[in-house]
Amino acid sequence: MLGGLVGRVKGGAGAKADLVTDITASLVVFLVALPLCIGVAVASGVPAELGIISGVIGGLVVGAARGSTLQVSGPAAGLAALVAETVAEVGVAMLGVIVLFTGLLQIVLGLVRLGRMFQAISVAVVQGMLAGIGVPLMFSQAYPMADAKAPGTAIENMAGIPALLAGILTDPQAMIATLLGVVTIVLSFVWKKVPGPAGKIPAALVAVGIGIVVAALPGVDVKTLQVGNLLASVSLPGPEQFAGLADGAIITAILTFTVIASAESLFTAAAVDRMHSGPRTRYNTELIAQGAGNTVAGILGALPITAVVARSSANVQAGAKTRLSRTLHGLWLLAFALLLPQVLALIPISVLAGVLVHSGWKLFGPAEFPKMWRQDKGEFAVMTLTTLVIVVTALLEGVLIGLAAGIVLAALRMSQTAVRQHVEDDTAKVVMAGNATFLRLPKVIEALEAAAAAGKPRIRLDLTGVTHLDHACRNQVEEFTAQQRGLGLRVELLMPGEAKPAGERVAPPAGAAQAPLPKRPVTAMAEEPWDEAAAAEPSPWPTADAEWFYLDTRPLPDEQRSSPVG
Repeated sequence: MLGGLVGRVKGGAGAKADLVTDITASLVVFLVALPLCIGVAVASGVPAELGIISGVIGGLVVGAARGSTLQVSGPAAGLAALVAETVAEVGVAMLGVIVLFTGLLQIVLGLVRLGRMFQAISVAVVQGMLAGIGVPLMFSQAYPMADAKAPGTAIENMAGIPALLAGILTDPQAMIATLLGVVTIVLSFVWKKVPGPAGKIPAALVAVGIGIVVAALPGVDVKTLQVGNLLASVSLPGPEQFAGLADGAIITAILTFTVIASAESLFTAAAVDRMHSGPRTRYNTELIAQGAGNTVAGILGALPITAVVARSSANVQAGAKTRLSRTLHGLWLLAFALLLPQVLALIPISVLAGVLVHSGWKLFGPAEFPKMWRQDKGEFAVMTLTTLVIVVTALLEGVLIGLAAGIVLAALRMSQTAVRQHVEDDTAKVVMAGNATFLRLPKVIEALEAAAAAGKPRIRLDLTGVTHLDHACRNQVEEFTAQQRGLGLRVELLMPGEAKPAGERVAPPAGAAQAPLPKRPVTAMAEEPWDEAAAAEPSPWPTADAEWFYLDTRPLPDEQRSSPVG
């Protein structure tokens, strides 16, 4: 009884400590999220208030759900370029409908338990996608960092950098704004190395504080954030917007938002799970939670929501234990926007652009390219292709081409077919092993044609070593067999799974590989006593360095044919 009482006292003390830690962590996440929410909204070409509304929804709606414990959601820098492009094409009013149906589709995907499906996407495609998002984001934000307007597409933004630099050098106010942005980027990289309690303050918040002070100095005239009423910025979709669903471009945008937002959220969940030892993410439930958040955001006409690595890692590092911290951070965002909106109007836009340039660099992850090259050059090619296509065209096209390239690479690697063609006496023999798919069809046809050109009266096709024979290769082999038999040749065809004639089951000569043998039971090995005589004999089981086993098809000498087999 006394032990139970002590346990309850300790449990109560632990719960109280967790509560205090979670409240502290929520304040840290709030300080990280505030400049990011505003910066993403500005980069997306929408009012800053919509970014804050999405941040509030990410905390109060997604944060209260049970999918993940420590992952924090809100407007993501990774979707800023896509949102800006969509808003430019269809307008801000249609954004709410797109986000609304994105959320509903995410809920459906979660209910049919397809959350795990996104984990099957190649890592090379994901990293290429993030890099393809990061590069245009950096170049697009280089312009507001100098209080200038970006020309347009990623290629146009890159091409306009020399003219931008020339303009900065001739405009003192643009130079001040640029220096504020550069200071923000530098702080984002080095501030975490500052010793003591000061290093715990988010770098973005320090940069915002410096920016507010500099912008208030006499003679400084840099652009600051224009903030309106939070509630007045809410815009519910009407019948006119819902009528836009008949437009194919709107449907494409919904599918694109769904795929990218879901993938980014669930990949972030996997990354956050590696940061802590607490409860793991339930992917289908988390996808439903993300869908609920986007549904609410769509109804209010706000930005799309995803899980965000920066906020999530800050939450973990602050020692959060439960969902309370990520939920409360949304409440702090709401209170700040309602009670202190005048503070937001003091923030220089160049500082927010600097925050996003740093986010773009983190998404780009230049160190990942040489790392991927060392690990797998084929995956490196997929990753690079995905990045380049996204930069040159658009996000959806890049991801689709990257996925296609990843599938082709996987198919090529899985379709490893060993084909041996030789002639013995009056027989032309073709022996195949491995996976015979349409990708290796030219190699198979070449071997078959060589066997027919040998001019022998007998052809033997041995496919018993093939582990997978697809429809294309099977048709080719069967058509070849029928054609040669029609010409009067004797064609012997052994398909996968067929037993060879008893007289042909012989041990291969020394140094040759042999057909795959059934797996030897481990229990039988453990129970057999040690036999020195048996140990001296060569083992019939494949050795550790064996790669594949070739079934010898050469005929036995007459003196061996009469011996019993097996």
